[in-house]
Amino acid sequence: MYIIKNAFRCISRSVGRNLLIGIIVLVIAVSACLGLSIRQAAESARAEALSGMVVTATISFDRQSAMENMRPPTGGEGGDRGSFDRDQFSQMMGSSSGLTLEEYQKYATAESVEDFYYSVSVSLNGNDDVKPVSNEAEEEEDDTTSSNKGNGFGGMGGMGFPGGGFGAIRGAASDFKVVGYSSEKAMTAFQEGTASITDGAVFTEGTAEMQCIISSELAAYNTLAVGDTITLANPNKEEETYTLTVVGIYTDSSANEQSFSMMGSTSTDPANQIYMSHAALQTIVDASAEANETVKDEDTGRSYETALKTDLSGTYVFAAPEDYELFEQQVRDLGLDDSYTVTSSDIAAFEQSLVPLDNLSSMAQVYLIVILIIGAIILVVLNIFNVRERKYEIGVLTAMGMKKWKVSTQFLTEIFAVTLAAVIIGVGVGAVFSVPVTNALLADQIASQNSSASNREEAFGRPGGDGGFGGGMGGMTPPGMGGSGGGFGDMSQMFGEDFVTMFGGDASTAYVTSVSSAMNLTVVFQMLGIALLLTVVSGIVSMLFVMRYEPLKILANRD
Repeated sequence: MYIIKNAFRCISRSVGRNLLIGIIVLVIAVSACLGLSIRQAAESARAEALSGMVVTATISFDRQSAMENMRPPTGGEGGDRGSFDRDQFSQMMGSSSGLTLEEYQKYATAESVEDFYYSVSVSLNGNDDVKPVSNEAEEEEDDTTSSNKGNGFGGMGGMGFPGGGFGAIRGAASDFKVVGYSSEKAMTAFQEGTASITDGAVFTEGTAEMQCIISSELAAYNTLAVGDTITLANPNKEEETYTLTVVGIYTDSSANEQSFSMMGSTSTDPANQIYMSHAALQTIVDASAEANETVKDEDTGRSYETALKTDLSGTYVFAAPEDYELFEQQVRDLGLDDSYTVTSSDIAAFEQSLVPLDNLSSMAQVYLIVILIIGAIILVVLNIFNVRERKYEIGVLTAMGMKKWKVSTQFLTEIFAVTLAAVIIGVGVGAVFSVPVTNALLADQIASQNSSASNREEAFGRPGGDGGFGGGMGGMTPPGMGGSGGGFGDMSQMFGEDFVTMFGGDASTAYVTSVSSAMNLTVVFQMLGIALLLTVVSGIVSMLFVMRYEPLKILANRD
């Protein structure tokens, strides 16, 4: 008790010196509190987002790995690299994933999977009664068929573009993309609220009846109403037709201002997408398989089968991100080979959204370390002078019989008391300014990220740094995209992020722009730990000096 009382008396006697130490510790404490608060804000934002996050994943064919396996050997005789196997390449690109529905369902039995749904899409043509929405002038049917046959994006469907947006058939462009859903859960646009029925109702889940819903644009373009029927044809075999009953008309806000036909295929236009039950679409696919024929194209001389080609997409749902982490190993155990990859756009988007905050957190950590090192050095120096100034006091106390360790404890108590008081005040100041300072620094980080992205796009010659096709295609702006060049973020809404990534773009990213809380008990306890650390570091020096002094020499040499 005497040590504590004497320590506080010494603090009151040397107000100026202790006030200087307190101010220095206060600056260190405020800086450290802000650094810790920023790191805590990043951790809290991550934990909060993950806690309410429903993670989905897909299994896709790893084309890069397949290309590496197809690459001819380079070490042959004479250094002959061989020739590229184009037929094998075409066959490989002929399927977007290669997995069958049975395989998708087998992997859905993994313990980590909470739910599974899928969709199948095919490309079909219209007729004189139902035409696809188009902003191009009508051409003669024969000319259109001739110009589209075997080329355009409809013909690229066999290449397996993500989502089947370019048609899944060879030999002809198509008018419509018809999507069959396994359940209402698979209709993500309706689940997320971007799409909704404006007239009629959605087809019965799992029904095998030939019912469909169409977009409001398509309905207006062809003067169609609920209850009307439409007849669609196989693009490779026009006499093969299928009749569907319109039971609902929908609107999709995510497709606003994104509708345009491209390179002869209107199936890429969101307005020309027709939805129905998977069971009903499977009936069409089975009927087409039964009527399959092998046809030789008179223009190209190539043969192709007329049966409708399907594009199957399966989605796995997980209750927590941890389950997604387990999923890949589980499906590997179930037989998924290395030709396929497991990816989650949810996780990727989540990680991307936290890039500025994570960068800020890393900077705060470095800043915190630097501040603590500099602060510790300053306090050590100040305590060295403090001990030297009070050398006579140390000699008197030890000469009176006080143990040196008790004298050292008194000095530690003085340092700790001043440090703790300054840290408490620093925590209060830091708590007030932590959120606004964090948000201000975060805004700067986001601006820096956007500026870097813009500079990269400009380096590639894309005007304005939009990264859009307006710059990448010589200033050509697709219809409906506006005059700003149409960024890749716009293209991602229409074709999907896989399409954007394929062409080297970057889909628009929704960064975490602000935090609502950066201070909690964790930061308070960390600050108390910092106070103890500074006390120990600076106090050790005091102890070394005290233990080194001899009381008789001190008193004898007093000037």
